[in-house]
Amino acid sequence: MRRTHVSRLGIAAILALVVGLLLSAAPAQADTPLLSVSSDRATATPGSSVTLTLTLTNPHDTPVYFVYQSVQPTYNTTQVAGLAYAFSACGGAVSACDTGSTSGLVHHTVPVAAGASTTVTLTYAIAAGSACGSGARIDFYTYLYYEYQSGAASDSGIFNVPGNEVVCA
Repeated sequence: MRRTHVSRLGIAAILALVVGLLLSAAPAQADTPLLSVSSDRATATPGSSVTLTLTLTNPHDTPVYFVYQSVQPTYNTTQVAGLAYAFSACGGAVSACDTGSTSGLVHHTVPVAAGASTTVTLTYAIAAGSACGSGARIDFYTYLYYEYQSGAASDSGIFNVPGNEVVCA
């Protein structure tokens, strides 16, 4: 082989390697968790309220354009006789909210820029005559669905939500 053919072959191989590496690179992912969830108290009494804070951090390189999130009671919570509560309010970056039952539903305000966060709160009230004491515990999980890349891509997941024990006053 002539020297010019070897040089051309080497340059072509290097270019192919660079293009391959660029195409196989994964999108940037933040070290921050996708969803962080907290409760303002670990225990509550009948007649009191509890506020859940749900913070979504966009891990993608493009804005998130749609976010749907529901908060549902766990199976064990639904099995406690006499346990009575209802979601009563929501706040934060909310564009739509549905409360008034044992489940809460929110649509986060969008768009959420790449790497940015959006926070919503859901408050539930424990009925004054609710069961309390040993085994009276309210626990939830949340289903999160969101779309990004102008709706061309989506992701979803189920996350645990810290609950609380309903103690007698």
